Formats: sequence, structure tokens, C-alpha cells
Amino acid sequence: MTKKLLCAALLAAISSPASAKTVAVTVAGDAREAIQTALIEAKPGDVVELPAGRFELNDGLSLDVDDVTVKGAGPGRTVLSFRKQTGAGEGLLVTSDRVLLTGFAVEDTKGDGIKSKGVDRITFHDLRVEWTGGPKPGNGAYGVYPVSSTNVLVDKVTVRHASDAGIYVGQSKNIVVRDSLVERNVAGIEIENSMNADVHGNVARHNTGGILVFDLPDLPQMGGHSTRVFGNKVVDNDTPNFAPKGAIVASVPKGVGVMLMANRNVHVFDNDLDGNATAHVMVLAYPRPIEDPRYNPLPREIFVGPNRFGRGGWDPAFPGGKALAAAAGGSLPPVVWDGAERWTVKGETRAEPVELGFVGGKVLSFGVPEASADVAKAKPALVTVATEPVAKPSAVELPADQPKPL
Repeated sequence: MTKKLLCAALLAAISSPASAKTVAVTVAGDAREAIQTALIEAKPGDVVELPAGRFELNDGLSLDVDDVTVKGAGPGRTVLSFRKQTGAGEGLLVTSDRVLLTGFAVEDTKGDGIKSKGVDRITFHDLRVEWTGGPKPGNGAYGVYPVSSTNVLVDKVTVRHASDAGIYVGQSKNIVVRDSLVERNVAGIEIENSMNADVHGNVARHNTGGILVFDLPDLPQMGGHSTRVFGNKVVDNDTPNFAPKGAIVASVPKGVGVMLMANRNVHVFDNDLDGNATAHVMVLAYPRPIEDPRYNPLPREIFVGPNRFGRGGWDPAFPGGKALAAAAGGSLPPVVWDGAERWTVKGETRAEPVELGFVGGKVLSFGVPEASADVAKAKPALVTVATEPVAKPSAVELPADQPKPL
């Protein structure tokens, strides 16, 4: 046996103790009590098996046991409904490591759908999270929400009608989001303040904005970098923004395909972008005043292309956008950039080159003088940018003992 195979066998033995078993949950009365009891009593290596059926839960669930699989009969057959939820928390909160969640749906939570916090090696697979009343500001913010986590796999997940982001990965490291469907959310997929992410094979359609890669100030982990967005279909993102007032995504204009803000070393390539009325790709500085001297609000080392662009940019939903589109011949080019290359924090002005590249060679720069400047000071112009990429981020490799989809 090779050393690699031996290590894999040892890891499997450690994570699958001899006492591991399948715990079939029987719901005879209170569904929430039956499922929560099974999650509390689970042992490392156990599979908690949820039956087919529609179950009304009046409060959220939690899991804090390592090496557990929570498995339903499929997201169309095992449905956990939280429409009668009395609290404002998540549908399911996971705070343990090496967890696989698969084969069930979560509907109508008061807060987020499924959240993991501070975990290592978690896999979300074959899940659906949905607010069944359609897009509303009162819906939960996030559908699938790993935060402060490492080694995250989101695979074959569907999310609809989240009032912030359908799939949101925040302040995390080593992330793969693949083969998922996000539709009619404010943001379809958002990678925020995170390092080393691959977002590929997804369909982001009929959201306000399809895929967002952001870095925000005043958070425990800042300096997001090294994200690849590739092989996705980002089409027809046309839902009016329904985020609650004050949320940063409330400023995302309807009709954005991909938006990159204040993040570093992001490559967007081999995607199909079509039907995004504001712009296929927007590259922006953080737009609000900055107080944190550690924070850099500029996007840096950004490269776009090659991609396949259909119709886009014909009806920009931001101030002055329609005039810009008319001046550009009826629609904006595939890539627009605010143009900012400096910012001010605590009275000190700082500057850094953005290093923006695009296979097409020309992008529309708004000519904004610095981050958070008044858009009225914009001096739009087509500018030539690099056509050859800087080094692309490395592919994300998840550990050998990452919980595998069943």
C-alpha cells in the first residue's frame, strides 16, 4: 500500500469508529424535538437519517458533534418547514467539524437557512433552501451560510429568494462552490472576506446580481484574495433589489452578472454571461467612507477573460447609467470599472494600482477619482487595460478526509 493510500485509510478509520451507526429518525409527534434529540445524541461517525415527509418545526436545529452525516431522502422528499418558527435564528446551525449535510430542504426560516460557524471540513450537498413566498425583504438573509470556516464544499445546492445572498461564504478559507443553482435572490453567490475559493459550474439566474466577490472593512478577517470564477452560467439577472435598507447588497443595481469589490487576485474566465441589463462584469472600490486603516478598499490584480458574452449593459440601473449606455452606442461594454486608484482614511490619502486586465483590452472607466467619491465627479471613458493575466490563483484542493457527497 502506498503512503498516500495508507494515510487515507487511517483517516477513514479515525473518522468512522466501530460504534458508528445509522440513526433513523422517527417522527410521531413533535418533529423538531425528534430531530433535535437525534442530533444531540449522535456519536462521531453516525448518519442521522431524516425520513421522507414534510415536517413543521417551530424552532431551529443545531449540531455540535464532529463526524456526523445528516441525510434526508432528497430535497424534494424531506422538507423541513420553518414557517411556524417562533425565534429569529437559523433553520440549522452547525458548529462541529467534518460534517456532511445532504438530501433535504429547508423552507421559510425567519433567519438564515443553513449556517456553519467556525467549522473545518463541511460539505453541503444536494440541498434546497427556499422562502416560498417569493422575493421579500423579510426573508432570511442567507440560504447556505458557512462563516469563519475552513475547507468548505457547497455542491449541487439550490437557493431561492434570500434577501441577501443565496450561497454566502464569509471570512472563510479553502472553498469550493460548484454545480449549484441560485435564482431570485439579491445576490446569487457571494464570496466575502475569504481566501482561496473556486466558484464553478453554477447557474446564477434571475437574481439582482449573479456572483459577487467582496471584501468589507471592520471584520475579524479582511484581505480576501485568490478566487477563481469559471465555467458558470450567469444569465438574466433581473430581479429588483429587495434587500433590507442598510445592507451592503442593497446598493447592488439590478442586472449585474459578476461584481468584484475590494478583493485581490480574482480571475473570471470561461463563463457564459447573457441578459444582464446593467453590466456583465463590474469592478469597484468599496463605496462608503473608511475608518479602518488596515483595510484596502480597491480591487487589485483582477483579470476577466476569456468569457462568452451575450447581450448586456443595455439598461444600467445606476445613476447616470442610461446616459452612459447611450453615449457608448446603446449599451455598456462587457466590463465596467469605477476607475478609483486611491482612497482616504483618517485624513491620509493612499494609492495603489488596480492592475485590471481584460481579454478584450478596453473597459469603460467611470473615472471616479477615489474610493467613496461622489459619482457626480465621474469622467467616463474607454480605457485600455492589460490583455495578459497576472498569475492565476491555484486550484483549491480540499483535504483527503473532506466529507464526500453520498
